[in-house]
Amino acid sequence: MSTRHDSATADDSVLIRRYLAGDGRAFDQLMAAHEARVFAISLRILRDREEALDATQETFITVLRKAGSFEGRSAFSTWLYRVAVNTCYTMLRKKGRRPTAPLPDAHDPPDLSATDRFRSAELRPMLEDALATLPEEFGPAVLLSDLEGLPLQSVAEILEIPLGTVKSRVFRGRKLLAEHLGNLMAASGYPIEDEQ
Repeated sequence: MSTRHDSATADDSVLIRRYLAGDGRAFDQLMAAHEARVFAISLRILRDREEALDATQETFITVLRKAGSFEGRSAFSTWLYRVAVNTCYTMLRKKGRRPTAPLPDAHDPPDLSATDRFRSAELRPMLEDALATLPEEFGPAVLLSDLEGLPLQSVAEILEIPLGTVKSRVFRGRKLLAEHLGNLMAASGYPIEDEQ
């Protein structure tokens, strides 16, 4: 698994260098490789398909303009997902937080970790509502680690906070979710201390 991740990171590095050297097709390849996850992250944060499409587009426009500032100290995907999260939360702040209707199941990114699809589909609307109630401090950490399946270290890099802070935010966010959901799901479904 890490070999595939390392390969993707190396490919991203090559593509960003090619783009900075003037190869526009390289940016198209970067976008094609990452747009599905950027859209999924945006959709989960914004809970509106059109807004998520706008956020995805704005994320790639920002990356296109600021590609020269990417220093390579972290993976390109880490930098890209950080831009996506920041773009979404900027959009939310500009509009002011407002309640939205749950997303139709047809627009929800697939839950690849679900082992029981019926149970997953049944809980999805409740989970989406509960996620919307999480404070901005906890929401991105829970979203990136639990829904997007990113390792906690990657979440720390994306959010630019220490690993210990991520662990704390994920734990507290899960606890708030469990309280909101009436303990339909365990607050500590994943042992924090075992994740790296």
